[in-house]
Amino acid sequence: MRRQLIKRYFLTGLLIWVPLSITAWVLSLIVNTMDQSLLLLPKAIHPQTLFGFNIPGAGVILTLAIIMVTGLLTANFIGQRLVSWWEKLLARIPVVNSIYHSVKQVSDTLFSSSGNAFRKALLVQYPRAGTWTIAFLTGKPGGDVANHLNGDYVSIYVPTTPNPTSGFFLMVPRSEVVELDMDVDEALKYIVSMGVVAPPARTIPRLSTASNKQLQ
Repeated sequence: MRRQLIKRYFLTGLLIWVPLSITAWVLSLIVNTMDQSLLLLPKAIHPQTLFGFNIPGAGVILTLAIIMVTGLLTANFIGQRLVSWWEKLLARIPVVNSIYHSVKQVSDTLFSSSGNAFRKALLVQYPRAGTWTIAFLTGKPGGDVANHLNGDYVSIYVPTTPNPTSGFFLMVPRSEVVELDMDVDEALKYIVSMGVVAPPARTIPRLSTASNKQLQ
């Protein structure tokens, strides 16, 4: 009996400290990485030179300030012309051109406010019929690919568990996906937790025919 109590208390303690430790480690990694941006400052105005010691998190403030100022400058006509000139310059460098424009297309798709990427959580049968998993709508097949697909298809991204940054890109018939009454953030938590953290049920699951209308 005493051994079971000790085991119970130990596991309860682990459930408290493990998430806290991992969170602290991730935050520490982010802060230390962003602190490297302090190397962009002249040595004369470096926090260690001004105050005599390092200030943890100063790089985070500097990084956020650089991002905000960059967005502010590129929001006007002159800034957009400078960005256009910069992209034309990069287009003349063979290897850099391929990497930069590939990354830019992905980032524009993911972070654009007018885009549809990762705006809907879906339920699909993968990797075989009868086995279901969560996927995200990314759009519709385009280019020459669309010419070889008979019927109405959608492009989806099926993330892996527990790391959703890797996954599989699939093109499936629209009739075979079910739109979920679930936010993208909730779906990501569900995937990362391997199904442990289930989002609350809001409504009765919709049939695929009704869900297809929402995907249009």
